[in-house]
Amino acid sequence: MKVHGKHYRTIWINKDDPKVVQIIDQRHLPHKFVIEDLTTVDEVARAIKDMHVRGAGLIGATAGFGMYISSLLASQQSEQAFMEALMSDGEKLKATRPTAVNLEWAVNRQLEAVAAVQGNIETKILTCRDMAQTIADEDAEFCRRIGEHGVTIIEEISLAKSGETVNILTHCNAGWLAFVDYGTATAPVYAAHDKGIKVHVWVDETRPRNQGAGLTAWELGQHGVPHTVIVDNVGGHLMQHGMVDLVITGTDRTTYTGDVANKIGTYLKALAAKDNHVPFYVGLPSSTFDWQIRDGVKEIPIENRDETEVKYIPGLLDGEIRSVLLTPESSRAANYAFDVTPSRLVTGLITERGICDASEEGVLGLYPEKRK
Repeated sequence: MKVHGKHYRTIWINKDDPKVVQIIDQRHLPHKFVIEDLTTVDEVARAIKDMHVRGAGLIGATAGFGMYISSLLASQQSEQAFMEALMSDGEKLKATRPTAVNLEWAVNRQLEAVAAVQGNIETKILTCRDMAQTIADEDAEFCRRIGEHGVTIIEEISLAKSGETVNILTHCNAGWLAFVDYGTATAPVYAAHDKGIKVHVWVDETRPRNQGAGLTAWELGQHGVPHTVIVDNVGGHLMQHGMVDLVITGTDRTTYTGDVANKIGTYLKALAAKDNHVPFYVGLPSSTFDWQIRDGVKEIPIENRDETEVKYIPGLLDGEIRSVLLTPESSRAANYAFDVTPSRLVTGLITERGICDASEEGVLGLYPEKRK
């Protein structure tokens, strides 16, 4: 994707200093475009936990690069101490965000790759670097394919509407800022827009961190996609009045039976979509599937974040980003970050391998190697 006409990914190794990993610090968007340098595992962990980076795919890619940084910092130790340091840092990274399965997947993938290397520590470091880049490249490529598969849904709706604008509602940010490039929920939208199909996106603000209003709206604007920001509870009203043709969201963890964990409020959108006969799709790469969990509502861990995110809101004032108090100072606030949408409410899953039903048979039909 492009920022002011220049292509960026969300994370990369500094071309002038390979010991430095660089990210777009999303806390400052849409008001400021800030690139942050990461040089320690603690900095990587903080970037994930405090949401300098966020989104399932990008969290996984950042963890992959975090393990590469870990290998650099452990380079002067014995081979045993080197592996112990990687495992310890891996546990530190895994603990930062419990809901997104990509994080654990990326850490484990790095550890398995390094453990399989027969060679000196320098070779293991190169393996870590290569694997981090592979994870990032795969994420971008898988999202591109999600766009290719998902655009067919938008094309069908456009044809049925005789070329009139297809109105798509999305929740939170499952765009390129949530992944390494392209995004999941937005990838079909970008593909449709680039093909000349008329599209318009209803962008949920997505309280409490407003990733829709701040991030999705910004990146759609950068790409020239028509969009309108709405408050979170408008979606049902729009569906009742025929103003939404399609809902597409992302996911942070999806069971192989089709239950979807995504940003808090997604479940309510799915209920409204079901009641109004609006198709509800979820875009995800295979790294976001949890192949162990069957019942998402009972088994997916739901992150409970700090109440200050609910009580305070940041914004631009006199050229500076400032935070203001919304609630009575003494009031408590609950901040459940995700909810789970049962598979029965999901029309289909859009993956890098194609589109399938949100069911065990549908998912395993695309990924037969996961059959037990």
